[in-house]
Amino acid sequence: MNKRTLLLTPGPATLSNTVKQAMTIDHGTWDSEYKDVTQKIRTALLKIGHAAEDKYTSVLLQGSGTYGVEATLSTAISRGTDTVLIAANGAYGRRMSEIADYAGISHLDICFKDTEPIDEKIVLEMIKKHSEITHFALVHNETTTGIVNPLSNLLPKLHSLGIITIVDAMSSFGGIPLDLNELKPDYLISSSNKCVQGAPGFAFIIANKKVLANTAGNSASLSLDLYQQYLCFENNAGKWRFTSPTHVVFAFYEALLELQDEGGVKARYLRYSQLEQQLRNGLKTLGFEPLIAAKYQSPVITSFKYPSSSFNFDNFYLYLKNHGFIIYPGKITEVASFRIGNIGAVYSKDIARLLRTIKDYLLRNQPKTSNQ
Repeated sequence: MNKRTLLLTPGPATLSNTVKQAMTIDHGTWDSEYKDVTQKIRTALLKIGHAAEDKYTSVLLQGSGTYGVEATLSTAISRGTDTVLIAANGAYGRRMSEIADYAGISHLDICFKDTEPIDEKIVLEMIKKHSEITHFALVHNETTTGIVNPLSNLLPKLHSLGIITIVDAMSSFGGIPLDLNELKPDYLISSSNKCVQGAPGFAFIIANKKVLANTAGNSASLSLDLYQQYLCFENNAGKWRFTSPTHVVFAFYEALLELQDEGGVKARYLRYSQLEQQLRNGLKTLGFEPLIAAKYQSPVITSFKYPSSSFNFDNFYLYLKNHGFIIYPGKITEVASFRIGNIGAVYSKDIARLLRTIKDYLLRNQPKTSNQ
């Protein structure tokens, strides 16, 4: 395997050398420098999301992105009085329903095809029919396939109806421009190892302060109580409640600086988009059809159908791995597919090398004819 292996996945992402270097120094959780970095991260996240500091706060939480989703759902939604409508068109939307079941949260589900975006008209009709709905949740960039779900019209409409909105922006925040002041979500969730290009270790939630303030006592979990986590940060100058991933926090801070140096989210979105186009067009010329229509496609990860019924993904995967690339298998059962991501420290020359490697694989593994 090559010394530098590229993670062409929707996270964890390939890290820059300087982000990796930031994890080589040990830090104490009570150290004032560490708490100061935590507070700087919290403030930076609001700026990235264009979230006004007088309306929003950010809360960091140990664990993966799913920890952040579970903490948000179980804290934001009161059991016995509230009902959340969950719109799903992929595995991560459906995971929200599973979390709600575990937490004893009342929920209604509205499911769409994995290859089609969530239809806001159907969502609004559902809310009109069910007056018990108090909350709404969806995944913005559903990495099951790479489809982007609409937010710009839907979220403000739900806000005007008094519906509390929860957005899983796990693989879009930091890579796709978002303006929370305009969108008005009440909760937006992401994690350290996605488009900001940090290492895995914590989730973060940008929350409406007034809405969060009304959630005391909702959570049935000690460690996943988002409200108590928020209070600890606020009352202790950036101190985490329980043991925090210190190395990952400093790496994330470095990643935030590198995001700024790149030109911010707009510049990163442009890079990701250009890489996605290069990947999509290159693989199409090699006989791979994209699963998602271009108008719904995110710049974060792209799904491709198998080129033939004889295509052996396991062999394909191992060949790419042995040549320095890690990709993902498909995540839907209806169509045989695989996924390739563009986030992280990945650039045009890397995608060009990947395409050459795939072309070489196809030449080595094309079916032999009777004349061969």
